[in-house]
Amino acid sequence: MTVNKRKLLLGTLLAFTLSGFAQKKTTLSAEVYGYKREMVYFDCLQSPFFNSEFHTNPGDEHLYSFESKSPVCMLINGQVNVFMLPGDSVHAVVRYDGKRPSEVVFSGTAKAVTANRLMNGIDDMKRQMRYKGQLLACVVVDVKPQQRIDDSRTLLAKVQEMVAKEKAQLSDVAADYILANTEAAAYVSFMEYPPMYADTRKTPIKDQGIGDYWKLMDGVKLRSSVGALCNPDYVSFLMRYCFYENEKKANAKHATYTMPQQLEDMFKELAAFYQGEQRDAVLYQLLVSFVRNGKELERAKPLFAEYKAKYNKNKEYLDILEKLME
Repeated sequence: MTVNKRKLLLGTLLAFTLSGFAQKKTTLSAEVYGYKREMVYFDCLQSPFFNSEFHTNPGDEHLYSFESKSPVCMLINGQVNVFMLPGDSVHAVVRYDGKRPSEVVFSGTAKAVTANRLMNGIDDMKRQMRYKGQLLACVVVDVKPQQRIDDSRTLLAKVQEMVAKEKAQLSDVAADYILANTEAAAYVSFMEYPPMYADTRKTPIKDQGIGDYWKLMDGVKLRSSVGALCNPDYVSFLMRYCFYENEKKANAKHATYTMPQQLEDMFKELAAFYQGEQRDAVLYQLLVSFVRNGKELERAKPLFAEYKAKYNKNKEYLDILEKLME
């Protein structure tokens, strides 16, 4: 091989390599029709630093590219979820009928498209089931606790079937994210709705027809996968599960348990209950929520130092918290 040919080959390989790196950006694009507000917003559930905004103009393509190292779920106008792995490219055509999207069509990276179509289909199914996202809304219309629990179990079973059917076309991370999202909704209903209903409707838990409240979560296996722990709703469920289990233990001993209300007490209890990646995720979410609230940041500093020194495993969590606390 001549020197010139070697240079040409090396140049070609370098070009392909650089092209590959250039294509690793994660990209969300969208066309939005029928939307009456002035601005279209892209926000990220996992990081406050991935976001963009555009002036509403039907037919325009709103394009946002960014470098991500972990899975993200972007929100379009706070209403349309778009799940993406690093390097994915997804285009969404969103059509509004009034204040809510009436149709969303996805295209782009094949497995990402499958995941987002599935998530959109699950949202449609929940609407058909009249499965409310807010438990207080269930209380308002007097959904009985047993009905909510039955509906939650039905939802879980249906979503498990849907994910299994699409398994070959889904990434494992996306499958875990979707299952974890549904489990969070169902399990929080098991833990929170009976006492909420008892407080507001004045019907004691023992008279709600749900059986033993303390057995509702028996057999539940907690997830610790990347897909599950990048889901904020699932991490919130893990927090609530810690307090439920600690109250359950106290109840078995006929002792009084008070759920922690202060940041410091919550941090201490969660840190003692969980290990490894689960502990990292719940403490990060606790701290990032408090810091983003923008009040009493001095209270977060010693806890952040403890988290950084003893519990942090995901360096992206650390980067985000350090930037927020600057």
